[in-house]
Amino acid sequence: MAYKMIVLDLDDTLLRDDHTISPRTKQALMDAQEAGVKVVLASGRPTYGMIHIAEELRLADYGSFILSFNGAKIIDWRTKEELFSSTLSPETVHQLDALSKQENVLIHTYVGDEIITEVENEFTDIESNITGLPIKLVPSFVDAVKDPVVKVLMLAPSEELVHVEEKLQKQLDGQLSVMRSKPYFLEFTEVGVTKGTSLDFLIQKLGITRDEVIAMGDSYNDVAMIEFAGLGVAMGNAPEDIKKLANHVTDTNMNDGVAKVVEEFVLNRLAVK
Repeated sequence: MAYKMIVLDLDDTLLRDDHTISPRTKQALMDAQEAGVKVVLASGRPTYGMIHIAEELRLADYGSFILSFNGAKIIDWRTKEELFSSTLSPETVHQLDALSKQENVLIHTYVGDEIITEVENEFTDIESNITGLPIKLVPSFVDAVKDPVVKVLMLAPSEELVHVEEKLQKQLDGQLSVMRSKPYFLEFTEVGVTKGTSLDFLIQKLGITRDEVIAMGDSYNDVAMIEFAGLGVAMGNAPEDIKKLANHVTDTNMNDGVAKVVEEFVLNRLAVK
């Protein structure tokens, strides 16, 4: 199979723990793009938090794409056109705020280029450090959200959040997509919106089949695209249950796991031709 697209989660997949791309991985991806393979970034991050990585990999030069907010936005990085956008109504966000207080967990969202939250906390600090977005503390989360937003996150230590996830997935089934991107981040987007559904939308637009796609990730918000792609790859640092769902398990994000897949399944096969 000649693969035409490589879809990459960012944190703990493409990026090392210091949020950089290793030289080997960067070279493999640049070589793939030179050979005509699309490299697509697919992250739970807001678009702003992905820009510098898209620029480092020169996605605009190769006519590639960004799937941000867990697939709630698809952007043609050459033209900056939004090909797809999904939002949550203020009323839905207010409902989630009430649920967060009921479950005694924290909550934040994005308004403009700021992270909005009522309470200063370590988890929102992590999100700010990852994305580069500033935090705005507000006296009322509900009052701060007057327009639609792309997604909402609930925040708590992993041992607490796993129970909240199980409960709210059942309670909100058919209303919202509910998934964890990190052990302490529970994300909410419009129902049916995942990295997998957005990837399906994108390849149909481009005339690429799912068998021609490699998708790599490490977390639960990557499962939909790992299962959708012709070659779904779990990172070596992914949880065991995610590895069991993948077609292939590569090395960790700290040991060039992405590069090893690109070299084996894309570059080496091109060299044989």
